[in-house]
Amino acid sequence: MSGSLAPLRVDGVVPYPPEAARAHRERGHWIGQTHAEMLAASARAHADRTAIIAGDERITYRALRDRVLRLAAGLADLGIARGDRVVVHLPNIPEHTAFTFALFELGAIPVFALAAHRRTEIEHMVRTAEARAYIAVASHDGADLAGLADELLRSAPSLAHAILVAPGGGGEAVVRLLAHAPLADEPRSLPEDLAFLQLSGGTTGTPKLIPRTHDDYLCSVRESNRICGVTADTVQLAALPLSHNFTMSSPGVLGALAAGATIVLASDGSPDTAFPLIERHRVTQAALVPPLVLAWLNSPRRAEFDLSSLEVLQVGGAKFSEEAARRVGPELGCTLQQVFGMAEGLVNYTRLDDDIETIVTTQGRPISPDDEVRVVDDDDRDVPDGESGHLLTRGPYTIRGYFRAPEHNRRSFTADGFYRTGDIVRRLADGSLTVVGRAKDQINRGGEKIAPEEVENLLLGHDGVHDASVVGVPDAVLGQRTKAYVIARNGADAAALSARALRRHLRERGVAVFKIPDAFELVDAFPSTGVGKVSKRDQRADVST
Repeated sequence: MSGSLAPLRVDGVVPYPPEAARAHRERGHWIGQTHAEMLAASARAHADRTAIIAGDERITYRALRDRVLRLAAGLADLGIARGDRVVVHLPNIPEHTAFTFALFELGAIPVFALAAHRRTEIEHMVRTAEARAYIAVASHDGADLAGLADELLRSAPSLAHAILVAPGGGGEAVVRLLAHAPLADEPRSLPEDLAFLQLSGGTTGTPKLIPRTHDDYLCSVRESNRICGVTADTVQLAALPLSHNFTMSSPGVLGALAAGATIVLASDGSPDTAFPLIERHRVTQAALVPPLVLAWLNSPRRAEFDLSSLEVLQVGGAKFSEEAARRVGPELGCTLQQVFGMAEGLVNYTRLDDDIETIVTTQGRPISPDDEVRVVDDDDRDVPDGESGHLLTRGPYTIRGYFRAPEHNRRSFTADGFYRTGDIVRRLADGSLTVVGRAKDQINRGGEKIAPEEVENLLLGHDGVHDASVVGVPDAVLGQRTKAYVIARNGADAAALSARALRRHLRERGVAVFKIPDAFELVDAFPSTGVGKVSKRDQRADVST
């Protein structure tokens, strides 16, 4: 029983200060529940309701719980135990959820990799976390992950097991594990234990591992469900990678499972994949990154499908332009909910009953009254509301340090525990935040500071522009100059998207001359990150202009 368990100690985890942890419990933010206990409660309350839909497969809460306990017994038979780290490298298939909760049952610690991650990221995660096992599909998107697993088993001293799932789910390894009798239903971890490790979304340097506890993460999930209106009647489309923080908890699949809702798994968020699923399963809630929203809005296939069941479209992961935000309600017939958060903690939402101007011009306000937010200048001095500055935050579900990364922690956290998010924001009087951009993305053109998102928003106001991305590239005279990458809408007149025409469009919108890009390039697609956001790092690396 949990009463006989001692707290789990994992070297390299920065704990919450005792007085902060005590306050979070006293104020009801941490309620003393583990992820395993959360799923068990939902399985009891919603046993025969559908938890997961994947293709033609429907899995009830009772069946999901049984699958979890059988996998947990099989993993325990391999020697996986409390505190062991296990890299989970799976796409959007039911095994992702089942293995994750099987590890939670054991008190083992999933280390979440995106399906798009490859050798560099996986090797880093295995070595940094000293992972004991690696769970992956045998192949994905042309990559031989079975071969990678063999190499890791030979080269990583800590790695004892590689469990390979068939690309579409199932496979011999899964069948063998499921053949075990269900593990006894009893606590094997404590709420304050390290629950899992996520990879940071940073775009420079070595990626960092983010330690989250059961207590702090489920605090975020519960508040997200309350704000986002998730109930047992919700039908959620999971189109972004399941290992991504947004898909996991905002409110994500964990929120859906906590509420007894139904999750519809999608291999991707493209209109061709998502629209038929929305129509077939009467999806009520979906979450996307901005490039996918633009693909939905501009899709010629939208009229072919009945999307009327969709009530809420959440958009996050990157700044969503006001021009695009204003199109969501009129064109998709649902409520837009902007989401601004980070795997390190702080989550902000526009509320479902906010006025339209708040919804389209801000990225929401924090979910907890005890989220502490500071907006500061370059010298850490607080700036007045309405002025742009660096976002710092501290609260009941924001980490106090990265995993085994003391140098990063000295740069990323203040002495009193505030996390430096790297975002430039403006705070309004009501606490809502408007994201100006990422500090590293801000362009310094001859001493003039340019926020790329402002220029991108103006370019999106052009009828022929599907998407735009503005970056700074090196310049011997100015330090940096600006370059705009532009994707044309289907059927757009190329002449209307010439550099001259786009500069004229920006001048007509009243933008300062120094903000008008020095160069434009029409492209078919943008480089993307594993979760589908635009990779500005790759665009900045293109200096051939």
